[in-house]
Amino acid sequence: MNVVGHDDWLEARTELLDREKEFTRARDALTRERQALPWEAVEKKYVFQGSNGAESLADLFDGRSQLLVYHFMFAPEDEAGCKSCSFWADNFNPNVVHLNARDVSFTAISRAPFEKLAAYRERMGWDFHWVSSYETDFNFDYGVSFTTERQDEPVYNYGTLAPSNDEREGVSVFARDDGSIFHTYSAYARGIDLLNAAYNYLDIVPRGRAEDGRSQYWVRRHDEY
Repeated sequence: MNVVGHDDWLEARTELLDREKEFTRARDALTRERQALPWEAVEKKYVFQGSNGAESLADLFDGRSQLLVYHFMFAPEDEAGCKSCSFWADNFNPNVVHLNARDVSFTAISRAPFEKLAAYRERMGWDFHWVSSYETDFNFDYGVSFTTERQDEPVYNYGTLAPSNDEREGVSVFARDDGSIFHTYSAYARGIDLLNAAYNYLDIVPRGRAEDGRSQYWVRRHDEY
């Protein structure tokens, strides 16, 4: 802790502001590069199970041209969703209406059977769209589910991390154009930090996340604090 007078504080804050503006410009440039990434066609047909019964990937767009998918860690044998993904999911409901207004649909996808997803969603008080990819290759194809023999290999986050688990978190983006579906972007691990508003709030308070190298050790489902 470093306590100073107002003039010294203002000088330090103004110096940091210059660096924040530089970071914002760099982030804007990176965003433009992200949006300019090439697309890849989705050739495989996937059928999910949700509140509307069987739904194709095209159905998840719900008439819009862009689709955000959150890969929620919830394995078929689990009785509750991942507590860290639940921390992220607490941010979803308030944003869906704004995404929809910008031609973007949102859904979470997990491998657990839909009955488990529906029960957990009710417990958490969420109503965002959530479907099951049970008995499909979707999670494996998009880099968030792993067989036992691959969990110690660097096969997660574009070959940079070993998953150390059969399920990991991520986000994927799809677009529709002239009746075809394309995969435009995916991010994993720290790449999804910006989707969590609580973390962004914590990043501007003096003690920050206060995790001391123990990422999310303190996180609980919101009905368990």
